[in-house]
Amino acid sequence: MPAKKTTTTKRKSGAIVEDEKDLKKVKVSHTSHGKEGGQVLVLGQGDVGQLGHGEDVIQRKKPALVTLPEKIIQAIAGGMHTVCLSDTGHVYTFGCNDEGALGRDTSEEGSEMVPGKVILAGKVVQVSAGDSHTAALTEDGTVYIWGAFRDNNGVIGLLESNKTSTVPVKVPMTEPVVKIASGNDHLILVTVQGNLYSSGTGEQGQLGRVPELFSNRGGRKGLSRLLEPQIVKVKGKVHFIDAFCGAYFTFAVSKEGHIYGFGLTNYHQLGTKSTKMCFFPVRLTCFKNSTTSWVDFSGGQHHTLCLDAKGQVYSLGRAEYGRLGLGEGAEEKSEPTPVMGIEPASSVACGASVSFAVTREGSVYAWGMGTNLQLGTGEGCPAVEDQQLCSDL
Repeated sequence: MPAKKTTTTKRKSGAIVEDEKDLKKVKVSHTSHGKEGGQVLVLGQGDVGQLGHGEDVIQRKKPALVTLPEKIIQAIAGGMHTVCLSDTGHVYTFGCNDEGALGRDTSEEGSEMVPGKVILAGKVVQVSAGDSHTAALTEDGTVYIWGAFRDNNGVIGLLESNKTSTVPVKVPMTEPVVKIASGNDHLILVTVQGNLYSSGTGEQGQLGRVPELFSNRGGRKGLSRLLEPQIVKVKGKVHFIDAFCGAYFTFAVSKEGHIYGFGLTNYHQLGTKSTKMCFFPVRLTCFKNSTTSWVDFSGGQHHTLCLDAKGQVYSLGRAEYGRLGLGEGAEEKSEPTPVMGIEPASSVACGASVSFAVTREGSVYAWGMGTNLQLGTGEGCPAVEDQQLCSDL
């Protein structure tokens, strides 16, 4: 009679790994993985199907339900597509599929305009999306990706130079991954061992490992320098437990609670005093506060929202169009500045020039540029102060 298998659980700040003695099965978990299933609401422009309501609906001024076959634990808005993860680990996509970001066949007319299932091996526990790519993390720590990365000159590839994929392909990694995050055209991976990996476009320093001299298409080593996931090195021994992306920049959180950043910071969106791009990780002193524990970050094109453990929302970076939520006449900020008038929040999110906060009670606040109706106010004017989103729902 074979011996019973025993399971040990190793806890690493923010990440949990369960692996059996035979190592045949590994399960990863992270505090960012969704648990509670719900329904998906969409609003804004949907001219390429990103609302999931079919060919006849190109905009929604107020939040509207998307018809999906399962409860959803995570919903992500890419550049022109939407990705939903169900509580059973299935991925559904809808929207623009020009470069394969949906990960499924949309040859049938109109099929990209409604939710469709992506065929993946294994149960998915997290998804991320950028302008033209989508990534999925399975419960065994494997990452799949599909679509394309682009730079200022066009498509550069996905995992190989100039090669894109319309279906999921496995990302080559030597360590199990516990967290994924996407910028417009880059992917960040946090591993069980606390390492940080990056791949994609590096023109603005968002990969954190490619010198400025080689950031445009990789120099002599070519695009493989950018597209093959490689470790982001930091001076000294640093164990990373979390990461977040803006459009062209990245934040990473260490086990000790220190915040590192790299990438575009032309409006101080990283919290640096300088506006010079950071091509390698910088420890951000503006987030160093013995009384503050940072639990969530989200970046837009030129601004950042962050959330502390008490539920206070902060903003920094570019101020135009009200995206910081600091009121009329606010100027750009180089350090986290409290956004007032919001009950304690549980999460924050950014679009390119728009901001959202979800409260612990389940209300949603929105502010910033609403020209695509994404504020939920029914109008396209910017909101310079936070407004509760459709309180009549």
